[in-house]
Amino acid sequence: MPKPKPPLTPLELEIMNVLWDGSPANVQSVQQNLARPLAYTTVQTMLNVLWRKGHAKRTLKEKAYFYRPAVSRHSVAQRTLGDVVDRLFGGSATNLVMSLVETNQLSREDVEKVRRMIDEASDE
Repeated sequence: MPKPKPPLTPLELEIMNVLWDGSPANVQSVQQNLARPLAYTTVQTMLNVLWRKGHAKRTLKEKAYFYRPAVSRHSVAQRTLGDVVDRLFGGSATNLVMSLVETNQLSREDVEKVRRMIDEASDE
């Protein structure tokens, strides 16, 4: 059984979003597509960290590495959400949903979508 990949830090997640949205990408391309300015060497270091952790793959082309995701956005979201549910809500997805409702994070339309999804899931 493969060892689970370590969770992404906020900066790693920012960089992975650039890779998910447009890869393969070299360091300069990632740097230019980030929402905030970061030094070239910082981006280069973070891409190497992502590669070592197994979150990104890289290919050498004409003296430059080009990076692409090794994990899907969906799998990272699932793992991260599972971690949030475990750590903040004692493993209870119900408590997560209740918190979203109580803090008005879900619109009426969102609540209706959730109801429909629950109804469809219970019909299966």
